Amino acid sequence: MNQEKRVRIGCASAFWGDSQMAAAQLVRSGQLDYLVFDYLAEVTMSILAGQKMKDDKAGYARDFVDTAMAPLLTEISGQGLKIIANAGGVNPLACRDALQAACEQAGVDLCIAVVLGDDLAPRQAEFRKLEPVDPGSGEPMPPFLLSANAYLGARPIACALAEGADVVITGRVTDSALVLGPLVHEFGWAWDDYDRLAAGSLAGHLIECGTQATGGNFTDWESVPGYQDMGFPIVEVEPDGTFELTKADGTGGLVTPATVAEQLVYEIVDPRDYRLPDLRCDFSQVSLEAVAENRVRVQGACGYPPTDTLKVAGTWPDGFRCVALFMIGGLQAPAKGRRVADAILARCRRLFEEQGVGDFSASSIEVLGSEATYGEHARRDDTREVVVKIGVRHPDKKALVLFSREIAQAATAMAPGITGYVGGRPVVHPLIRLFSFLVPAELVETEILIGDKRIKVDERTPGEAPQLASAIEPPAPDGQAESRVPLIALAHARSGDKGNHANIGVIARKPDYLPWIAAALTEKAVAEHFAHVLEGEVKRWYLPGVQALNFLLEHSLGGGGVASLRMDPQGKAFAQMLLDFPIEVPASIASEVEDLLLRKT
Repeated sequence: MNQEKRVRIGCASAFWGDSQMAAAQLVRSGQLDYLVFDYLAEVTMSILAGQKMKDDKAGYARDFVDTAMAPLLTEISGQGLKIIANAGGVNPLACRDALQAACEQAGVDLCIAVVLGDDLAPRQAEFRKLEPVDPGSGEPMPPFLLSANAYLGARPIACALAEGADVVITGRVTDSALVLGPLVHEFGWAWDDYDRLAAGSLAGHLIECGTQATGGNFTDWESVPGYQDMGFPIVEVEPDGTFELTKADGTGGLVTPATVAEQLVYEIVDPRDYRLPDLRCDFSQVSLEAVAENRVRVQGACGYPPTDTLKVAGTWPDGFRCVALFMIGGLQAPAKGRRVADAILARCRRLFEEQGVGDFSASSIEVLGSEATYGEHARRDDTREVVVKIGVRHPDKKALVLFSREIAQAATAMAPGITGYVGGRPVVHPLIRLFSFLVPAELVETEILIGDKRIKVDERTPGEAPQLASAIEPPAPDGQAESRVPLIALAHARSGDKGNHANIGVIARKPDYLPWIAAALTEKAVAEHFAHVLEGEVKRWYLPGVQALNFLLEHSLGGGGVASLRMDPQGKAFAQMLLDFPIEVPASIASEVEDLLLRKT
């Protein structure tokens, strides 16, 4: 192992539809060894599965070929830059064929490898015999799955690179594997060297969401320069797994321990037991250090052997959904909006009864502009313009077509001030719901395809079950609380989704603040704060390495993803709601944060 070698990897996509400027920025300014693209959120898999139903040549991220790769193929080839992307979605072979055609048109010869084996839909009858249930809900497998894709690890990616691939296209792999694969290949890490694998997985986790690590979605958004040209993240990794996170010179954004910490806690649930196909990670002791402007050094990840199962993300059809939005203005706008929405649903239910089609399977009304998403914590009901959102589900498409037509009459038959429907008459869409389950890893057969050559890849290194670190409780406050300040004066926060669960990470601005934050943000207090959306329990973990708390809000997203009718189906605004939470602190701390609080409020 070359102890002097460093590997630079940049991420040009956080999701399907990310900026088309990213790839060019990193290819031309990143000085990279590898460029990775992450496209596959769980919601995205549902959308791609629906597309493939209509067209057997669809089902992959077309942006990867058309707007990211095609314009840059000559430069990528000239630099010898290696590309890894999960753009294959539910149809990686079609993605390969499209990229190969683009290469031929550009006169570029790239060796393209495809990772196969994640598609388990043809084997669903076999796995049904195992009587799988969704770990999050306990529900049994639906009668039919449109798609079922196992989360593969980094092994097939590393294998493809060892076989000489210039581009590796995957379907459903865990996001961090896009970075771990090339690191294992470059440094020759063993598959049971779990601390190094954990470090490589952390590097992947930190950059998998693109600019979320470089100032995007940052709590102190006003301090982030250059939104118009945000720098996408780059990790520079050393052979021992220590790495630095940065961005291309001259780009917008911000890389500090705080921006990186927000991404560290993002969607990891228990930081001592972050489960991946290749290992289980403990990120609770990770440390972050600013070593230069826009450069943060990261170390301290630990790893353990993996479980003997793989997660599978399945999708299944569950009727139809429709969402209508209209603006209503004038005095008492929120009250008018709520009455109109209630009346529209009542009219439709009457028509449904007359036609014998049954009631809505679910409905949701949100009056946006009245702080509807805050529930009982809302402070504003006197605004003079609002957008009314009505979301409905029904097993019969014809019922929702009726709904989409019937709402129009409200403009002349109900309250004054309705100015039009956003986007015109709402469209009825099939509802494709997510179903996750676990399968024995030994039953998943992974292989890579390079040209006509197929190579089988083992997905596991057997190992004993890990002895996880004991949970650590945060320190108790020392002193007398005499003042009260909102959480935002003491902490940064970031939130996201895990299926139908929400994850909120809270990072203290200073270690001295953490005891007071922890004393206030108990599991019970957070559950009460989110009682208007919470249908399960709240769990809390402490990360002493970055002085953070991580919360899991079980069953809080109305089904999550495309199954949810809420305006925030992925909990992206939950952290913002929590930042209002009052924290009791000593007068000295209140005085210390006074200037910051004035800027924030």
